[in-house]
Amino acid sequence: MKVYFDYTTLGGEGLNKYKRVCATAKSARMVTDEYVSQRENAEKLIANKETDRSLSSLIKKEVRDEKAVITAIDRIRSGEYRILSEEEVSERTEAKANTTAQESSENTSAD
Repeated sequence: MKVYFDYTTLGGEGLNKYKRVCATAKSARMVTDEYVSQRENAEKLIANKETDRSLSSLIKKEVRDEKAVITAIDRIRSGEYRILSEEEVSERTEAKANTTAQESSENTSAD
């Protein structure tokens, strides 16, 4: 099944089609991972007889019934997932490194 959509509706001003498609693919992988996690938890509950619900009722409908790429597109459009520019990624990486360095120095000075 092919999915056709207007990639310009996926936000991220200044991003080219390739970056939007890659971001959608990464988001779809996150949706698939979410489904796998929910399914594993549901199977454990059923195996341990902790629930009398069916397997499908224990998994969110959104990740169970829709194709992962469709769910990813919907999440990007709704703002639940956001496509970051390279500048935003580097800023977040620097901020995270600074926070980690500060926490590390605070821990060493406390000893």
